[in-house]
Parts: sequence; structure tokens; C-alpha cells
Amino acid sequence: MTECAFCAIVADPSRARVVHQDAHTLAFFPLAPAVRGHTLVIPRSHAPDLWALDDATAARLTQSVLRVGRALYEVLAPDGMNVINSAGAAASQTVFHVHVHLVPRWPGDAMGSIWPPKASRASEEHGLDGLATRIAEVTGSGQP
Repeated sequence: MTECAFCAIVADPSRARVVHQDAHTLAFFPLAPAVRGHTLVIPRSHAPDLWALDDATAARLTQSVLRVGRALYEVLAPDGMNVINSAGAAASQTVFHVHVHLVPRWPGDAMGSIWPPKASRASEEHGLDGLATRIAEVTGSGQP
């Protein structure tokens, strides 16, 4: 089994440029940031993806995402920010330790658009009502 790169950073934070840490989370700059201020926020405990988190860990991770995101806004004054989590290889996850990307954004920055062009996003209305109903049933919230 290969060592988890993010668990290695948790074990030795000097391996990264840490910008925040508490008893449950760590935030640091990635080796190849998309833009200035791009930051990763991770739980100290290993979980391969978002779906493996228990509710308490997810809540603590979210609290740190908000704290670090607000600090990025205060220090860098970006025009916007992407908050991104990729769960699974099909969603472009490459390090299988859950992490949230905070990506400060400015017009014309190197990140570019994260969405496909509108022409390729033409969604099919057929079946969406049924899908919404099925998801609502699974979440226990009843009808959408």
C-alpha cells in the first residue's frame, strides 16, 4: 500500500506551506497551485473521499473551509472563489484523501471556466421530475 501524500503532511506539516491547522484539520498550498492563494483543506483523519466522512468530521472540515476561505477573502480580496471537492477518479480526484480546494478567482485568471460551454450543457428535461422524486425519497425529505 502506498503512503497517502496528505497523511504524510498531517504527520509532518513541514512538508507543506501550512496556512491553518487545528485539532481536526489542516490547510496548505498545493505543490502546483492553479492561482495565487489556491489552498487545500483536509481532515487530519484519513478518509478517501467525501462519502467516507462521518458527520462530525464533515462538519469540522466545513468549519475550516469557511475559516480559511474568509481569510483568503480578507488577504487577497478576490472577485470570487471556487470551493471544489472531487469525489472519485471520474470526478478528477487524484489524491484519495478527502480535500477541498479553495480557489480565489479574478477575471481572466489562469484557472479559466470550470463549466463546459452552454451549447454542450443542453440538458434533457425528460425524466428530471422522476429523478428529483427518487432522490427526495432517498434523502427522506419527501417530494421535492
